Amino acid sequence: MEEMSVVEIKKRGRKPKNQKKELGNNQEQTKFFVDLSHEKESLDLIFSLLRKCNEKDYGSVILFKDLCLYAVSKLTDKDIEKIQEGSLSEMERVKRALDEHNRKTGSNLTLGEFLVKKLGIN
Repeated sequence: MEEMSVVEIKKRGRKPKNQKKELGNNQEQTKFFVDLSHEKESLDLIFSLLRKCNEKDYGSVILFKDLCLYAVSKLTDKDIEKIQEGSLSEMERVKRALDEHNRKTGSNLTLGEFLVKKLGIN
């Protein structure tokens, strides 16, 4: 007899606002795409680097993939922290400050109470 496997069916459409995104890595993914169509400065930087890398008399053409693989291997934990910090929205930073305050003081302030306290509003 054949063994049946269970497949998780995902619902389509919008997710509720209060539902947290599930983050996970698909280890089977083999292709990555970078859309820089709205980031002219980043695109110019990449083309500039590629031109500079390929100003040589010998060797094969250096591709964007080669730049990425080299750069990724040079990332440090400090770089990763900066990237993580840059991914936070303003409200996520406020929420993080609230959570840190509540953890340090042992209190359980709401966001409104925390903001009133921090801004010194009476």
